[in-house]
Amino acid sequence: MRTPLLTTLLALLVCFSSAQTPRKAANAYRSEGYRLVWSDEFDRDGRPDARKWRYEIGFERNQEAQYYQRENAWCKDGLLVIEGRKERRISHEYNPNPTWWDQKALYADYTSASINTRGKFTFRYGRLEVRARIPVGKGSWPAIWLLGTANSWPHCGEIDVMEYYHIGGHPHILANAAWGGRKAGDAVWDDIKIPYSYFTDLDSEWANKFHIWRMDWDEESIRIYLDDILLNEIPAWKSINLGGGGKGTNPFSREHYILLNLALGGNNGGPIDDSILPLSYEVDYVRVYQK
Repeated sequence: MRTPLLTTLLALLVCFSSAQTPRKAANAYRSEGYRLVWSDEFDRDGRPDARKWRYEIGFERNQEAQYYQRENAWCKDGLLVIEGRKERRISHEYNPNPTWWDQKALYADYTSASINTRGKFTFRYGRLEVRARIPVGKGSWPAIWLLGTANSWPHCGEIDVMEYYHIGGHPHILANAAWGGRKAGDAVWDDIKIPYSYFTDLDSEWANKFHIWRMDWDEESIRIYLDDILLNEIPAWKSINLGGGGKGTNPFSREHYILLNLALGGNNGGPIDDSILPLSYEVDYVRVYQK
């Protein structure tokens, strides 16, 4: 169910969210019955904690322009930084007789990073909270999202807590979920696309500030918030796989892992404005609470 009176709600949007320590946040949520079960505060300089995160390497999906590599993600001054760059590097996926799109290019002209908790941390139900400052501009496609561990996509379930990209030449912020259609590879989407201008009309400095994205997930629904404003609600009765190996099941009743990435271009990112590169996607913390 999409949020009613979205424009009115967005007019109430708090455009700046101050950071809370894990202890303060835990205390704030204790009245709701939550406890902190996993977090990364990115409070040590260097590479992201290998006990918590793994990397995607190479071209991955959506015919995106960037080649993912470890070098584009690091922690400094209490932040995770993911950087999108204009730089050429050899693609180790190149095949002179390509079968897939990601094998066609000998070189990549852009690089970035994508990290996730697959095989290191998964959870089912609870509250995910991420404080981040996202890069904006043509071709930028930052995301906070989750994927299920059972079945192939989309029957595994996908939750997009945050995406930013251009639609019809205009930037939008999105809050989505997807599950399986009747055929393998067919997705059923419940998505909401909010023009970025809503936020900048309220605060011309919106892009320069950190904001809090939150997902509340339980047996009944998935609710996605931005700075405490409900953007989208997906009821559990609706998100049932229609076919494939997961036919008749709800992928959002199973474990999911967390992904953070900055894509460039591709099917949704669109044309890239090289003049704005490099781009930095900064994450202050990722926290998971459960009741």
